[in-house]
Formats: sequence, C-alpha cells, structure tokens
Amino acid sequence: MSYHLAFKPAIDLYGQHDPSAALFDDGELVFAIEEERLTREKHAVDTFPEKAIRACLEYEGISLTDVEKIVLPYDPSLRSNILGHYLKNTRQLDSTLRKVSHLQNVARDQFMARFMPTRIVESRLEQIDTPVPPIECRSHHECHAVTAFHPSTFEEALVVTIDAKGEYESTVIWHATPDGLERVRTYEHPNSWGLFYAAVTNYLGYRMYNGEGKVMGLAPYGEDNPAIERRLREAIDTGVDYDVTALTGRWGTEHGVDTLEELLGRPPSEPTGEFDQFEKDLAHTAQKLLEESVAELVETYARRLGTSNVGLAGGVVLNCKLNKTVRELSAVDDVFVQPVAHDAGLALGGGWIDQRPADVEPMTTAYWGPEYESDEIRTLLETNKVAYSEPNDLERRVAELIADGALVGWFQGRAELGPRALGNRSILADPRTEASRDRVNRFVKHREEWRPFAPSMHESAAETYLEDATESPFMIDTFDVSQEKRADLEAIVHPADDTTRPQTVREEQNPRYYRLLEEFENVTGVPVLLNTSFNDNGEPIVNTPTEALKDFYGMGLDVLVLEDCLVTKPASSNISPASAGETVLADD
Repeated sequence: MSYHLAFKPAIDLYGQHDPSAALFDDGELVFAIEEERLTREKHAVDTFPEKAIRACLEYEGISLTDVEKIVLPYDPSLRSNILGHYLKNTRQLDSTLRKVSHLQNVARDQFMARFMPTRIVESRLEQIDTPVPPIECRSHHECHAVTAFHPSTFEEALVVTIDAKGEYESTVIWHATPDGLERVRTYEHPNSWGLFYAAVTNYLGYRMYNGEGKVMGLAPYGEDNPAIERRLREAIDTGVDYDVTALTGRWGTEHGVDTLEELLGRPPSEPTGEFDQFEKDLAHTAQKLLEESVAELVETYARRLGTSNVGLAGGVVLNCKLNKTVRELSAVDDVFVQPVAHDAGLALGGGWIDQRPADVEPMTTAYWGPEYESDEIRTLLETNKVAYSEPNDLERRVAELIADGALVGWFQGRAELGPRALGNRSILADPRTEASRDRVNRFVKHREEWRPFAPSMHESAAETYLEDATESPFMIDTFDVSQEKRADLEAIVHPADDTTRPQTVREEQNPRYYRLLEEFENVTGVPVLLNTSFNDNGEPIVNTPTEALKDFYGMGLDVLVLEDCLVTKPASSNISPASAGETVLADD
C-alpha cells in the first residue's frame, strides 16, 4: 500500500476557509472529510485540519509514519506575484497609521510565504506523530482544475477555475487533455468574480464566503433594473477581458461595500433576512453580470480550443444558476462540476495532481466520510433510553410517514463530502405542497421563508420532471421544471423562476435511498423527495449519530432514521426547540 495525504495548510493571511483532508491509497481516494464536520464550526475558519487528518488515519488504521507523501494544495511561494498590488494598496490608504498597519500585514504575509510554508505545517503535524513525511506544495488553482477534469469522463475539455483568490490567481483558463493541464490564461487577484460577489453579499447584509448562496437564491426575485445595471457597468467591465477591480482592488471587501454605497446612493443592508425590491434587483443584476461574463469566457475559449466539454471548479461554481447558464451555451455539449468545487475540494486535487487523468476513476458519488454500524447506534439509543423500532420494511414505512406529512431526519451510510446532503445526512419531506416547504423552513431549518429547497429523484424520472434533463448526482446544477409537473413539486420549485437544483439517483449509487424514492413513488406516484442538509441554521451538517439525535430533539423533526433504527416523537409531545436543545446525550 502507498498512502498519500492531502490537505490545505492554515498559512493564508486572508484566513483559511473550508479546510479538509483526504487520504489516498495507491492513488485511489479512500476517505475525505471537512474539518467543520468535526469542530462543529461552520467553515472552520482559520483552523488547521488536525481533526480531519486524524480521521483519515483512523479510518485506515494507520499512523502518520505510514504515509509516504503529504501534498498541500496551496503554494505560498507564489504569493510574491501579488506583492506589487499590496504595495499599491498602501499608497492609496488615507492615513500614516493605516499605511503602517497595512505594510506590517504585507510583510508578515510575504515572510511566511517565503520562509515558513512547510515548517508551520510540520510543527502542527509533529503534534500528531513523528517523523513527518515529505511535504510538497502545489498550486491552488491547478488543484482546483484537477478536480474538474481527472474524475470526469472527458478525453479533452476546457477547464475554468473561478474563486476569490488562490495564491495570486482569481480565474484561470486551462486546456485539459490526456497528458494533463495546460494553462491558457490567468486573471490575477484582485480581478476576481469571487470577490465581486462577496462584496455584493456583504453589502446585502450577509457574510462573505457564507452568504453568497443566499444572494443567488434571492436573485430570481429581482428584475432588470436599468439604474442599478448602468451604475455597475460604469464601474466594471464584463466579458472575456472583464475587470471588476473598481470593487475588488483594495485589501478585503470593505472597499467594495463602500464603493457600492457610493455607486448606488444608499447604505448597506442590515442583516434582517428581509429585502425590498431594490435589494432583490441588485442581487438579480450581480447574478446577471456574473453569468454574462463567465458565459462569454467559456464560449470564447471552448471555440478557440476546439472542445465542447467544460469542467468547472472553484468556489464561484457552487453557484448552480451560473452552471445552468454554462450548460445551455451553444458551444457546450457537456459540463462536469464535481460536488466539492470550493476549497474543501482542494484536498482531492492535491491527491490526484500527480496522476494521469485516465488513471482516476470517474466520480459518481461523494460518500467518502465516516459511517456507523447499527450496533453502535442501538447502544447509543438504549444508553439514552430512546425508544426505537427496526421495521423490516423500513423504506416503505418512512415513505408512508413522509406522504402523511412527517419531516424526517435521514442518517445512513458514509457521510457526503461537500456542502450538499445527497441522501446520507439529509432532512426529507414531501415535495408536493408549499406547506411542506414552509414547515421545513420555519420549524426545522429556522431560516428565511423565501429560500427554496432542492429535490432528489430517480435518474430515470428526470426527463419527466425537468427540461433538458441530464444526469445530475451532486445537486450542483439547476434545471427548469417541466410546466406540467410544477404542481406536483410545489415544495422544491423556486417560486420566482420555476427552477430546481436536483440530485438524480441511480440504484448503484445509493441503494437504500433509491429504494426510499421507489417506495415513495409507490405510495404517492411521485418518485421525488424534498432533500435538504441535516443541520440547523448556521451549523455544519451532522456527522455522528449523537449529533443527529440532538438535532432531532432540537428541531421540528417528526421522525429520525439512524441506519436500521427508526425513532419517532410521541404525537402528544410538545418539546420546544430551546428545552430540547439542552438535552444531554451519553455518547458511547
């Protein structure tokens, strides 16, 4: 056996978001997990992924000394490429104190990048075990690009990586062939669509690197607003030669928020979750400009490179509306977006980067995390005096409960990697009524009621329910819902544009979840379920049975499935979220 371990180091002055670790055996991915699932802090900001590393080693029953090589999907030495930008920022600051503080930050950043990249990591790894295996640093954006091509089925493709910033890049165009990746064009920080969207997100009252998906979901409620669009277009350029530095050209996003305030003539929004038409129109316009620019970029380089296959990676392509626009371009026949497109997926790229693309198995699932045996779950339930049953026809029973209106926590198999629950750490509900959607938003997810949900469906049913349906196993693309089927799926259709972000399921991908969909179809005639991640608002997806049980009693769920065990709340119980959230469970 030849083990390689990949993870992102915590040495970026901008902060580390979404750290993860992945373990490979003879080039095959065997385990991967995000640090947030273990720390229980959303995005695990500025956290070295020690828990994720330990989880990788424990899964295979090995120690760090059994690992032959460690790959860091981030090369700090490349940060010197943007030193000139930061020095220019210094000259633009309005006080000597701010200039001195900024220069100190730049000096610290460059010193760490040049002299300490692997030493910092080594010192943290030495707390796990010694000696530490050899460490290699690889380019952030190249690792993103690897995840968009190597696990695809493409022989050749245009690959586009788009995020806030790697070491110095924001967007990179790649030509991918059986020989690997060739860099075609680089758009350097701070000319960044990720930072542009982050500035809009902050301006609208959400937190950057966390609320961008909410802005995307808000965008369809807006309309074309000539005044907003004109002011933004006066400040930025879109297209192949885009330039958004009027909003992104200074350290952090505060400058972007200040610029938007000046351009639009109104202060930033308060974080209330309520929006007027102006704010909806701004979200709509920001989404429009992003889609317009990326579409022109993809169309231009797809034709120039002579390929109709497109791979996408980077945090920006978690924007499923953008992915729909790319998929529908005339120059594009097929698109691959792997489910961990943001920085948590860098560990995958680090593990595959030295392999030939043809040697990487096509990615069909994202189930690479931990799993728990039914015996362990029975012990947990019995220790905590939680009544449960084990019906022989579990999937049928759960399907009937959902059809009767139950909201179900569904915990089974290996945990998914990435931001989407794909039927192993999911909350499930009936997709057929708006009332079902509203109950999940209000009593379970405790979030804004205008936010839409996504469905899981049999892959064979996709053509019936979706326009221009394709295989979509990762909930990272958006489709129009067939007009004649919208009434059957009121809970998972976006109210403003009649789209949805589906997960298509084949039996071999997830047999038990497939059977549940099959039984729900037998009961209702609809092979679709509302599927959202098993977590409360602001917390990571649950990772352990104990966390699932705590959330079950702290949220408005009616039923909990833990592998073979079925737990229900008594119909007469009236446990408030506050009191239930204080329940203490023995974690055996």
